Amino acid sequence: MRIEDRMRIFQLYSSSTRVNKVEKKQDVRNADKLEISSEARDFQAILNAIKSTPDIREEKVNEIKSKIESGTYNVSAKDVVEKLIREYKQAKNAW
Repeated sequence: MRIEDRMRIFQLYSSSTRVNKVEKKQDVRNADKLEISSEARDFQAILNAIKSTPDIREEKVNEIKSKIESGTYNVSAKDVVEKLIREYKQAKNAW
């Protein structure tokens, strides 16, 4: 392939790559502003309440321990099966 009009191509290329000077605008200082939605505030309040709640409910644990030790703690087979099925379905949906 042969390019005949090299000067014309060079002129086109150099004219398209010129940089024009831009006047510097006066600095305008705007203060940054942050707005938090009411939903975000509600979410934060709920999150703080969850964080302040202990992971282990000592009174519930102690109650079950005493029932187990006294031999009065009974769970129906139906309740166990329902819980297992519910847990299985939740785990399956997570996959």
